[in-house]
Amino acid sequence: MDDLLAEHADLERQLADPAVHTDQTRARNLGRRYAELGPIVDAYRQWSSAADDVGAAHELVAEDPDFAAEAEEAEQRREECAEKLRRLLVPRDPADDKDVILEVKAGEGGEESALFAGDLLRMYLRYAERAGWKTEILESNESDLGGYKDVQVAVKTKGNPAPGEGVYARLKFEGGVHRVQRVPATESQGRIHTSAAGVLVLPEAEDVEVEINANDLRIDVYRSSGPGGQSVNTTDSAVRITHLPTGIVVSCQNEKSQLQNKESAMRILRARMLAAAQEEADKEASDVRRSQVRTVDRSERIRTYNFAENRISDHRVGYKAYNLDQVLDGDLDPVIQACVDADMAARLAHQ
Repeated sequence: MDDLLAEHADLERQLADPAVHTDQTRARNLGRRYAELGPIVDAYRQWSSAADDVGAAHELVAEDPDFAAEAEEAEQRREECAEKLRRLLVPRDPADDKDVILEVKAGEGGEESALFAGDLLRMYLRYAERAGWKTEILESNESDLGGYKDVQVAVKTKGNPAPGEGVYARLKFEGGVHRVQRVPATESQGRIHTSAAGVLVLPEAEDVEVEINANDLRIDVYRSSGPGGQSVNTTDSAVRITHLPTGIVVSCQNEKSQLQNKESAMRILRARMLAAAQEEADKEASDVRRSQVRTVDRSERIRTYNFAENRISDHRVGYKAYNLDQVLDGDLDPVIQACVDADMAARLAHQ
């Protein structure tokens, strides 16, 4: 704590210097770290104060046994403060305070899967709205019935979030395969079908985090198309970028401007390259680290949405609730919190 207290005080001094704010990138990074340390410093001060109260209470008990109840309450407060501080000191995922690029992709089930992908997209957009986050659809490929074959959306926070409240800290648990059980709009016999959609959550990379050599890119332009392949633009505004060393391909056609589509494609490319680099690093990491990143493995079937029973089930943590309609309307916090709590319990168990 001595080191963290000294760092917090030093950050406070730097942020009070007007010269620091002439460099917005530096000021933003300092502000993020300051916001991250703030709750830890506050919790330490509360614990220290509680410890002093315990000492004073025991002195009173030595003089008058009638103060035993007050001493017991002081002990309980100190333990509560200690547990809060312990949780805050557990090493966090360094990407937790990052914004994200969230991808939803139709899977098994054809047109019904695309409609379900659209339901998931609306759920995340409404959840982001409740959280006060900004969203921007970077690229989308709609199906004939109004669903989505695939869609990428950027989700950004405002300001510096508290530890555990960043966009990636909350949404990283959404990565995986989401299964739906319901009577599809395309079903004439009233039978319940099972289909699935995949969700991938990528921490958005900043320019300084991922170096991309322009010579490693092949950029193709073409005319954008709508549902059924129909042309929706008479100019070559759509952009496809191929990163030759890795083979990663990103296409964008949402905007009418070729430049805007290129900028969106580069954002997605940087996020995918950062995720690939992190995945490579994770192969050499400890079992603890691997257990934390497995939550963003899109090959894992993580959740079932049962419309007939209005039930949502998260298979990783055993969470189950019968308010599926509310969850799809953006009330996702209890589901995510169950994953956060399970993740924290696993981290504490390895301390």
